[in-house]
Amino acid sequence: MLAEVNTAFWVVISIVALIVLVLLLVVANFFALWVQALFAKAKVSFGDLIGMKLRKVDPRVIVLSKIRAVQAGLDVTTREMESHYLSGGRVPNVITALIAANRANIVLTFKTATAIDLAGRDILEAVQTSVNPKVIDCPNLASGKSSIDAVARDGIQVKAKARVTVRANIDRLVGGATEETIIARVGEGIVTTIGSSDSYKSVLENPDKISKQVLDKGLDAGTAFEILSIDIADVDVGENIGAKLQADQAEADKRRFQAEAEKRRAMAMAREQEMQALVRENRAKVVLAEAEVPKAMAEAFRAGHLGIMDYYRMKNIQADTHMRDSIGGSPSAGKDRPKT
Repeated sequence: MLAEVNTAFWVVISIVALIVLVLLLVVANFFALWVQALFAKAKVSFGDLIGMKLRKVDPRVIVLSKIRAVQAGLDVTTREMESHYLSGGRVPNVITALIAANRANIVLTFKTATAIDLAGRDILEAVQTSVNPKVIDCPNLASGKSSIDAVARDGIQVKAKARVTVRANIDRLVGGATEETIIARVGEGIVTTIGSSDSYKSVLENPDKISKQVLDKGLDAGTAFEILSIDIADVDVGENIGAKLQADQAEADKRRFQAEAEKRRAMAMAREQEMQALVRENRAKVVLAEAEVPKAMAEAFRAGHLGIMDYYRMKNIQADTHMRDSIGGSPSAGKDRPKT
C-alpha cells in the first residue's frame, strides 16, 4: 500500500514538473516581447502571445507594430493587426504608412490602409507620394520612345517631352488607374494640342500653351493621382510630314495614271486589231461580190439583156476610168478594177 502511494506521488510530481517546464519555456519564449509591450504600454498579455502562436501569427511582427502604433498615438487593436496579417497583408508597412499620414495630417484610417494594402498597392509609397509629389516622364523611357511626336496643321512634325508632377490621391487609390494611364492621357493631350496648332512655329514660341491646355482637360479623373503640373521639358522640330505625304500621294497618282494610260493603250491596240480584221472581212466580201459579176454578165448575154457592143462600151469606160485614176495618182488605182 505504501509503495503504491509513493508511485502515485512521484507521478504527480513528474506531471507538475512537466507543466512547470512547459510554462517556463513559454515564458522564456515570449518574455522579451511581453516586457517590451509592458514598458511601451502596448497592453499585450501572455494569453495574446500564446493565441498568436496557435493561430500561426508571428507575435514579434504584431507586438513591434503594436508598440509603434501606441508610441505614435494610433488607436489600432491587436485583433485588427492579426486579422490583417492572416489576410496576407503587410502589417509593418501599414503601420508605417499610418504614422507617416498622421504626421502629415493626412486622413487615413486603418481600414482604408489595409484595403489599399490588400489590393496590391504600396500604401507606404502612396503616402510618401502624397506628401512628396512624384515626377513622371512622358513618354516613359522604358517604353523605348524618347519623345511624343505630333504633326501641326502646316504638316511639320513636332517632338515634345513632358514631365508630369503628381500627388497620390488616397481616396481613389483603390480602383484608381495607375501611372500608365496618366502617361497615356498626357501623351494624347499633347498630340491633340499640337495637331490643333496652325503652325509648328506657334508651338515653339509658346510651349507652355501645350501644358495649359492639357492640364485643363482634367486628365487625372478616375486615377489614383492628382496632377499638380505638366511641364514641357523639350520641343524639337521633326520631319516635314505634310510634304512627304504629298510626295507619296503624287507618286501613287502617277502610278495610277500610268496604269490607266496603259489600259487605254491596250484597248486601242485591241480595237485596231479588231478593225484590221473587219477590213479583211469586208475585202473578202468584196472579192466574193466581184466574183459574181462575170456570172451576171454571162447570164445577161444569154438572156439578151446585154449586147456585145454594150460590153465593149463598158470595158472602154472602165479603161478610161482606170487611166484617169492612174494619172491622178489615186492609191486605189487598179485595186477596184473589176476582173473579167
